[in-house]
Amino acid sequence: MKETPLTQEHVNLGARMMPFAGYNMPVSYSTINEEHINVRNNVGLFDVSHMGQFFLKGPESLDLIQKVSSNNASKLVVGQAQYSCFPNKNGGIVDDFLTYKISEEEYMLVVNASNIEKDLKWINEANTYDCTITDKSDGMALLALQGPKASEVLSKLTDIKVDQIPYYYFAIGEVCGLKNVIVSATGYTGSGGFELYLDNKDAVTVWNKLLEVGKEENIMPIGLGARDTLRLEMGFCLYGNDINDETSPIEAGLGWITKTKKAADFFSKEKFQQQRADGVTKKLVAFKVNDRRVPRQGYELADSDGNVIGEVTSGTMSPSLEIPIGLGYVPIESAKVGLKINVKIRSKLLEAEIVKLPFFKVEAD
Repeated sequence: MKETPLTQEHVNLGARMMPFAGYNMPVSYSTINEEHINVRNNVGLFDVSHMGQFFLKGPESLDLIQKVSSNNASKLVVGQAQYSCFPNKNGGIVDDFLTYKISEEEYMLVVNASNIEKDLKWINEANTYDCTITDKSDGMALLALQGPKASEVLSKLTDIKVDQIPYYYFAIGEVCGLKNVIVSATGYTGSGGFELYLDNKDAVTVWNKLLEVGKEENIMPIGLGARDTLRLEMGFCLYGNDINDETSPIEAGLGWITKTKKAADFFSKEKFQQQRADGVTKKLVAFKVNDRRVPRQGYELADSDGNVIGEVTSGTMSPSLEIPIGLGYVPIESAKVGLKINVKIRSKLLEAEIVKLPFFKVEAD
């Protein structure tokens, strides 16, 4: 099992550790609920160094990205990031990822930990361009500082005007006196904040400094448990649960990152154009459960008569709303907001209702 540069720090903080995507990762330090609420109200620090980073460099880097990405990376300016997915050749999803435009000829792609090898193989096979691909996943750490007070904490350790970085943009500068740190106004919580990309050797220094200077803002280290509940309250898809090699981005509600009108050809472009024209047969929906029992991945979804119509892909007890919530695929005719459905737990049917995302709306400043 792999370790991040911060594994010993997590152990020192008393984290509950478990295997995740081949890494020994912290699930929680206190309780998932406490950590979740602290990110929503204050600020939390996550170690997500298990994520992968590929650097694409060369005059035809953009051409390669346009070939493998569903989104239109030609719209990016230097210092901007973009959410996208790698479609496969059958209309499914190889992975979802972020594209960062570092310069006119250099980009960074950030991929999911469990898919690093698969993604690298996929991009390499598509690389018939004047572009060099370098996998820096094992040498880079990634810290996520998330929550409404993240800017206050980070500004104590950098000259970068972090409060002026727009959402989905980034700056490269000094943090804790360390040069070339990528500070990105992105995250997976919906509560604002930043992601910091840096060398492995600097991770412990920056991690401990952030925890130290963030005490006034009630900073807490946050594990993967709360990372999952936070993303689910926002309706953000998780690869392996809500999206995979068999699901179309159109079915998953990711039509907004599927730019079938971009000039560049990309994998499954024609299939997605067809799905747009004809419609899809199933759709990922969000639902709230009228019970205290929590829907889990794989549980069946049924109509009002008890007939199985789909299954749960993600589910949890929402710490912010204090009710069970979930995502799942159902036939398009059953994908209407307000429709009553059921979650099947063994022989019991739990009443649920399809709702609009996000489950939880974060109040703007």
